[in-house]
Amino acid sequence: MNSSNSVVARKHRFDRVVGVFHTDMYRYAAWLCRDKAIAEDVVQEALLRAWKSLDALRDDAAAKQWLLTIVRRENARYFERRRLETVDIDNLTASQSALLAEAPTEELDELREAIFGLEDDYREPLVLQVLMGFSTKEIAEHMGLKQGAVLTRLHRARLKLKEESANEEIS
Repeated sequence: MNSSNSVVARKHRFDRVVGVFHTDMYRYAAWLCRDKAIAEDVVQEALLRAWKSLDALRDDAAAKQWLLTIVRRENARYFERRRLETVDIDNLTASQSALLAEAPTEELDELREAIFGLEDDYREPLVLQVLMGFSTKEIAEHMGLKQGAVLTRLHRARLKLKEESANEEIS
């Protein structure tokens, strides 16, 4: 009977601490891997890992950071385990051109593509701040950096996006 109570208590804690961040986990995974289906797989694996290691979370207030770290690591594991299919672009037929993921023409899609084009060191803090609403202090803790380094990366990411936007207007 006692173990039944502990399982129920664990489930309640999981729902309270982890369940509220499911959307944030998915959004972050989608930005990391750039594919909705893979993001769903990554989040499922991350939730399973979070369940297994829930006892390791000592401070419930740090749950969001803890979960996003798990998502980032699961994303890396996903791509370590899978060999991605490659496409020989020289031999594509006209009907297969969608495999090239041709650049969308809408402004929002162009911005997303520009963000995806940033190096990971610049993209990740920008996504954490803009999309996830993290403060620079939280980003620094999440990425294991000093707050000044995060501010520098955010500044450089925005500069690169401005440069990209200016280059697009000239073209």
